[in-house]
Amino acid sequence: MKFLADVRAEAQRVTWPTRRETLITTGLVLAMAALTAAFFFIVDQLIGIAVRSLFGLGG
Repeated sequence: MKFLADVRAEAQRVTWPTRRETLITTGLVLAMAALTAAFFFIVDQLIGIAVRSLFGLGG
C-alpha cells in the first residue's frame, strides 16, 4: 500500500505537457522525420547515379 501511495504522490508531482505543447512537439518530430527521409532519399539517389556512371550499370 505504501508503494501505491508513493506512486500516486510522485505522479502528482509530474509536470504534464498541455495539449498544445504535445501537438507542437508531435508536429516537429514528424517534420524532422520527413526532412531526414528526404535527405537520405536524395543522397541515396546521388550515390546511385554516381555508381551507375562509374561502373556503367543500369543503362
